[in-house]
Amino acid sequence: MKFKQITHRLNTLEASVESLQERRFWLQCQRKYTFQPIYKIDGHLMAIELLTVVTHPEEPEIRIPPDRYFSSVSSRTRLMVIEEQLILLKDWESIFLGYGILASVNVDGPTLMAMKQHQPILALINQMPWVRFELVENITQPQAVTLAGMHEFGPLWLDDFGTGVANFSALSEMHYDYIKVARDLFIMLRTTDEGRNLFTMLLQLMNRYCKGVIVEGVETEDEWRDVQNSPAFAAQGYFLSRPIPFEQLENVLTRLT
Repeated sequence: MKFKQITHRLNTLEASVESLQERRFWLQCQRKYTFQPIYKIDGHLMAIELLTVVTHPEEPEIRIPPDRYFSSVSSRTRLMVIEEQLILLKDWESIFLGYGILASVNVDGPTLMAMKQHQPILALINQMPWVRFELVENITQPQAVTLAGMHEFGPLWLDDFGTGVANFSALSEMHYDYIKVARDLFIMLRTTDEGRNLFTMLLQLMNRYCKGVIVEGVETEDEWRDVQNSPAFAAQGYFLSRPIPFEQLENVLTRLT
C-alpha cells in the first residue's frame, strides 16, 4: 500500500515538473511580425493581414505554428499579444490612412470576448477604425451568438471557411464583413469541372452572408485567374505576395502590375 502511495506521489511530481517545463518553454518563445497583402480581383490593394512568427531561443531556425502557440499560452498572454500587435499597427497608421487600406488581426472567440474587459485594447481599437479582426476556425456556435452583439470591435471577418467549424452553421449565427475561404477547399473544388462550377455557386451563396469573399492560398497564375473569373472579391497567397517584414510596409504594391 505504501509503495502505491509513493508511486502515485512520484508520478504526480513528475507531471508537475513536465507542466512547469512546458509553461517555461512557451514563456521563452519569441514573436516577430510580418504581413501579407490582400488584393482585390482587379489588382488593387485591399488590406494586409498581420502574421505572427513564433520561435524558441534554443532552435531559432524552427518556426512554431502560431495556432499551437496561442492554444498553449494563457488568456492573459493572448491579450498581451493582441495589444502588442495593435501598437505595432498604430505606428504605421499613416500608411493605412494614406492608401485607404485595412489591417486584419487574427483572434479566437474567447480572446475576443476577453478583450471586451481590457480597456487598453478597447482604447486602441477606438483609435484605429481601419483594423479588422479575423475570427479563427476554433470559434464555436455559442460564442458566435454572443459575438454578434459585440460592436466594440467593428465589422468582423471569418477566417478559414471550409475547415473545422468555420462553415455555414457559423454564417447563420451572425453577419461577417468578409469571409476568407481556406486554400484546401479552393484547391479541392478546382480539380474538376463539376468542382469549379460548385466553387462558383458556393461563392455566390456566401456573398449573401457578407460583403465579399477572400480566397486564401493563391499560389499560381492559373489559380489567380480562376479567382478573378469567380464571384470572389479578393485573394491572398504566395503568387500575389509572400509575407513581408513590416519595415517594407511603405513599399508594398498598391496595385498589381
